[in-house]
Amino acid sequence: MTLLIIIIALALIFDYINGFHDAANSIATVVSTKVLTPGQAVLWAALFNFAAFFIFKDHGVANTIAKTVKTEVVSGHDMLLVIFAGLIGAITWNLLTWWYGIPSSSSHTLIGGFAGAAIAFGGFGSINSEPIIKTVSFIFLAPVVGMIMAFIISLWFIHSFRKGWMPKIIAFLVFAGVAIFLQQNMVTDPAKLKSHFESYAMKVIFHSTNFKWILLASILVIMASFTLFLNSLHASRANTWFKRLQLVSSAAFSIGHGGNDAQKVMGIIMAALIAYNPNLYSLDNMVWWVPLSCYAAIALGTMSGGWKIVKTMGTKITKVTPFEGVAAETAGAITLFVTEALKIPVSTTHTITGSIIGVGATKRLSAVRWGVTVNLLWAWILTIPISGILSALTFYLLRALLQ
Repeated sequence: MTLLIIIIALALIFDYINGFHDAANSIATVVSTKVLTPGQAVLWAALFNFAAFFIFKDHGVANTIAKTVKTEVVSGHDMLLVIFAGLIGAITWNLLTWWYGIPSSSSHTLIGGFAGAAIAFGGFGSINSEPIIKTVSFIFLAPVVGMIMAFIISLWFIHSFRKGWMPKIIAFLVFAGVAIFLQQNMVTDPAKLKSHFESYAMKVIFHSTNFKWILLASILVIMASFTLFLNSLHASRANTWFKRLQLVSSAAFSIGHGGNDAQKVMGIIMAALIAYNPNLYSLDNMVWWVPLSCYAAIALGTMSGGWKIVKTMGTKITKVTPFEGVAAETAGAITLFVTEALKIPVSTTHTITGSIIGVGATKRLSAVRWGVTVNLLWAWILTIPISGILSALTFYLLRALLQ
C-alpha cells in the first residue's frame, strides 16, 4: 500500500512538472506577441487546462498509456516497481530538459520511462508494440501535421486581406465542411447520451464527445467568419482583432493540452491501481478522483510556468505576430483534438513547434531558424531512449537494493 501511495504521489508530481515544462506550448505565442503578460498567460492556460476535465470523458489516451506494458508479463508488485522506476526516470529527464530550456516531450518521457523499466524487468516481450509504434510514429507526424495545417491557415488569412472571392469561397466551404462533419460525428441516440441535463438538446451538446467537436467546430466557424470581412479592415484594426482571436486559439490549445497530457498520467495511475488490486480497479471504470487530481496537477504546474522554454518556443524558432499566433494555435488545437479522438498520445510540444514552423515558412523558409529546429529534433528523437535507459537503470538499482 505504501508503494502504491508513493507511486500516485510521484505520478502527480510528474503531472505538475509536465504542466510547467509544457506551459510554453500553450502560452509561448500569446506571450511573444504581447497579447497577455506572462502572469496573465499562465493563469489563462491553467484555467483551460483544468476545463478539459469537463470535456474529455472517454479517456482513450489514458487507456493507450496503461496498456503500454503487458499485464500478463508484468503484474502485481513487479508492475508497481516498474511504474515507480519509470516515473523516476521520466521525472529526471523532464527536469534536465527544463533546466536547459529544451522543449522535449513530457508525453514521450513518460512512455519511454514506463517501457524502459518494463524492458529491464522482462525484456522487449514485456511491452505492447502497438502503442509504442503509434507514439514513435507521431514524433514525426504530429509536427508535420501541425506544420501543414498552420501553413494552410496562414495562407488563407494572408489571401483574405486581399479583395477577391476565393478566400470567401473557402470560408463557406469551411462552414459546409463543419456542418457535414458534425452531422456525421455527433452522438444523438438518447440511449448513448451521457449527461446530467434533462433537456435532450443540452444532453446532445454536453455529451463529452459531442462537446469536443462542437468546441472545435466553433473555433473554425469563428476563424472562417473573420476572414469574410478581413479585407475591409486596415492593418492596425486587423491586428487588434487577431489579438482577440489569439485568446480563443490559445484557450483551445490549452484545452487540447490538458486533455491529452493529463490523460497520460491518469493511465499510469490506473495501471498502478490495477496492479495493486485487479479485482477492484479496471480501465473501464476509472476512479473519479484520478482524472480530477491529474487535471488539477497539470493546471497548477502550468501556473508555475516554464520561462526558459517559453523563450525558445516564442522567439528562437521564428518571430511570431498575433496573426501567426492564431494560425499556429488553431492548427495545434485541431491536431490535438483529432489525435485524442484517435486515442493517440501525441506530444503537445512537437505539435505546437511544427505549427510555429508552418507559420514561419509562409514568409520564407529562411524566416525559420533551422539550427534551433534541428537541435529540437535531436531532443525529440533522444527523449524516449534516454528516459527509457534512466528508468531501466533505476529499476536495476531498486532490484539490487531489495534483494
